[in-house]
Amino acid sequence: MPESQPPRFTLEQDGQLLKLSGDWTIEQDCPTFSALREQLSQVQPAAIACDTAALGEWDSALPAFLLQCHNYCSDSGIDFDTSALPEGASSLLKLATAVKPHKPPEEKPLSLAEMLDFRHRLEDAWEVVRDHLEFIGDATIALGKLLAGRANTRREDFLTFIHQSGPDAFGIVTLTAFLVGMILAYLGAAQLAQFGAQIYVADLVTIGMLREMGALMVAVVMAGRTGAAYAAQLGTMQTREEIDAIVTLGISPMEFLVLPRMVALVLIMPLLVLYANVVGIFGGAIVAAGLDVTLTQFSQQMTKVISFAHLGTGLLKSVFFGLLIAIAGCRAGIQCGRSSAAVGEAATKAVVTSIVYLIVADAAFNILFQELGI
Repeated sequence: MPESQPPRFTLEQDGQLLKLSGDWTIEQDCPTFSALREQLSQVQPAAIACDTAALGEWDSALPAFLLQCHNYCSDSGIDFDTSALPEGASSLLKLATAVKPHKPPEEKPLSLAEMLDFRHRLEDAWEVVRDHLEFIGDATIALGKLLAGRANTRREDFLTFIHQSGPDAFGIVTLTAFLVGMILAYLGAAQLAQFGAQIYVADLVTIGMLREMGALMVAVVMAGRTGAAYAAQLGTMQTREEIDAIVTLGISPMEFLVLPRMVALVLIMPLLVLYANVVGIFGGAIVAAGLDVTLTQFSQQMTKVISFAHLGTGLLKSVFFGLLIAIAGCRAGIQCGRSSAAVGEAATKAVVTSIVYLIVADAAFNILFQELGI
C-alpha cells in the first residue's frame, strides 16, 4: 500500500495556476483556505486554473477547500477554472454552487421623513387590527356553528385540550398561587404590624386573591404554558402543510383546530382560578400563623370579606383572559411561516401578545368595576 502524501497547494504563474498535490482527506492535516486567501490578496490574479496532476486520494476535504476558493473568486471577480478537477470533485462543486448563498438585505436606517410618515404607520397598524378582527370574526362564526351543531369539531379533541389545559397545569398553578398568597401576606403584614392590625392580613390576602391575583397569575402561567403550546402545535402543522391538507379536504381549520382549543381554555380557566384562590388563601394563612394570627381567627376574618362580588369579579376576568390567551396563541400558530424558526417566533409572539392583552384587559376591567362600584 503506497504511503500517503501530505496535502499541499502552490500558486504559480503569478497566482494564475493553483497546483494541488498529495492526499486531500479528512485524516490529513489539510491546508486551510486562509493561507491561500493571503497569497491571492497579494498577487490579485484575473483568473485561476487548477492543476491536479499530482493529486492523490481525496474525499470531502477537497470539495470543501475548493468551495471556499470558488466563493472567494466569485466575490472578487476572479475567473475560477475547474475543468482539470477530477470528475467527482467537479460534480460536487457544481452541485454546491448551483444555488447562490442567501444574503439578507441590508437594513438601511430610516430617514427623518420616513420616521415621521404617520400615514404608513397608521396603515400598518390598521393591517394588524384588521387581521385581529378577521380572526375574531371567523372564530365567532365557528362558535355559532358549534352551538348549532354544524361545526367540524371532534369531541375527542375537546377532551384532550381540556386535560392539557386543566389537570396537566395543576402543578405549576399550585406552586404559583401558593407563593403569591404568601407574598401578599408578607407585604401586608409588614405594614399592618406597625398598627397592631395583623388580623387584617386575612382581608388583604382574600380580597387580593379573589379579585386580582388569582385570575391574573393563572392567566400569566397559562399564557406561557398553554398559549405557547397552541402556537407551537399549529405552527408545526403549518410547516408540515397539514393545515393546507385540511383545507383541501373542505374542512375549516377554525372549526377543526382553533375552536376546540379556544373553548377548552375558556371553560377550564374559571376552575383553575377557583383552585388558585383556595391555594393562595391557604398560603397566606400559613404566613399569618407566624404573625400570631391563628387559623381560626384567619378563617373567621376571611368569611367576613368573602362576597359574590369579589368572587365573580375574578371569575369574569378569568373567562375573558382565557379567551384572549387562546386567540393570541391560535392566531400566532395559524399565521406561522413555513420554517422551524418561524415556529419559535410564533410561540414567542403568542406569549408576548397574550401578556399584553392580559395587562390591557385587566386595567380595563379594574376601571370598569371602579366606575360601577363593584
